[in-house]
Amino acid sequence: MSYTHQTVSLTRDVIGVLIPAGTRVELPAAADATITQALGGSFTVEVQGHLFRIDGKDADALGFQPTDEVVIAADASEEEVALAVRKQLETVYDPEIPINIVELGLIYDSRLEPADDNGWKLFVVMTLTAPGCGMGDVLVSDVKTKALQVPTVREAEVELTFDPPWSQSMMSDAAKLQAGFL
Repeated sequence: MSYTHQTVSLTRDVIGVLIPAGTRVELPAAADATITQALGGSFTVEVQGHLFRIDGKDADALGFQPTDEVVIAADASEEEVALAVRKQLETVYDPEIPINIVELGLIYDSRLEPADDNGWKLFVVMTLTAPGCGMGDVLVSDVKTKALQVPTVREAEVELTFDPPWSQSMMSDAAKLQAGFL
């Protein structure tokens, strides 16, 4: 279902993250919010001339269902868990760019190691499109949150780096095509 350009009244108070500053702001119930992007389970909304990101777990504040849980077999192999993690990372979007962080080339490394309790610990090295991006903490938090939704992933450690600096050449061909670079 396409939510884009739909205006809704917030059904309850909800925390929105101001874009691009990254500041958390409480948006009041009954405020009009125009959805500008709805990707990966999160929403970018315009409220009183400002853009905010609203997490998918708070979709009910917009009148929608929260995002679904990830399901994999309890005895999933490392490869199956890694694939589930990648699919989760593909649901993380920069609130200003309608391309996921994997296709943008922001994930430099992702690896699993066995955890003490028959689960997995995930290590991710990622970057941002710009070092001064105020949404960096939000994107790092999204990566952790989405990874920890994969059954058997017990821990997630995310390292933010700017070496090497991100460039458009790191984007997948599909992302370049979507952004109009091909």
